[in-house]
Amino acid sequence: MPWPDHLFLVGCGNMAGQMLARWLACGLDPARVTVLRPSGRAVADGVAVVTGYPDALPAGTTVLLGMKPYQVAEVATALAPLCDADTRIISILAGTTLAELRTRFVGIRDIVRAMPNLPVGIGEGVIALHADAPTAGEARSAVEALMAPLGLAEWIADEALFNQVTALSGCGPAFLFRFIDALARAGEAIGIPADQAARMALATVQGSAAMAARADADPATLADHVASPGGMTRQGLNVLDADDRLLELLIDTLTAARDRGEAMARGE
Repeated sequence: MPWPDHLFLVGCGNMAGQMLARWLACGLDPARVTVLRPSGRAVADGVAVVTGYPDALPAGTTVLLGMKPYQVAEVATALAPLCDADTRIISILAGTTLAELRTRFVGIRDIVRAMPNLPVGIGEGVIALHADAPTAGEARSAVEALMAPLGLAEWIADEALFNQVTALSGCGPAFLFRFIDALARAGEAIGIPADQAARMALATVQGSAAMAARADADPATLADHVASPGGMTRQGLNVLDADDRLLELLIDTLTAARDRGEAMARGE
């Protein structure tokens, strides 16, 4: 694995922490990593944690911006002077556009927006990537290689779709967690003991997702394969399919998440 010469994380919250944990588990040398976090709390054995910016960044540093989006101006003021033309910046800041990053990190050629989701910590995540023309060739390949241990990496050509993609894959795990919980509670509501309903709902979703990932057929076709005409599954699907109620609910859910991303981009 061609790891960066040095990885400098600005912030190491939930998402950045999951990414780092996976990289370390896959062989990244902790001696190559520095984490800036005001609390000074340890991250992992061998990883240097600092509470302030260093005097300089090592040559060939890749910077991961993992703090809160509203902190970008403050961070850039301190960080930009430490960067040189070879510094690579990867931002996981929701709602922070590439244009804004370029105005704050002038002279940096390689800047990539990335939107991971939480399963990156177990190597089963989705990472949406976007870059403009200056970031090309070797830089894109290096970012792809860095993201590969985390899961599926998808380049998004149109940055205008980034909030939509974030709503789907970035927010999606929370929506699925809510679905698993609701499926378990529904099982309890029809008489299954709560603890059994919870275990069965989780295993059902886990097994079905794994089957869908391995199948040649799409999920809609798989659903129809499970549903025999006139059977129990078909009767239940009729409820979900009536007036596209499930589809409409999910469209409303993703739209609400997308709209919030756009509001964040406007500073609201």
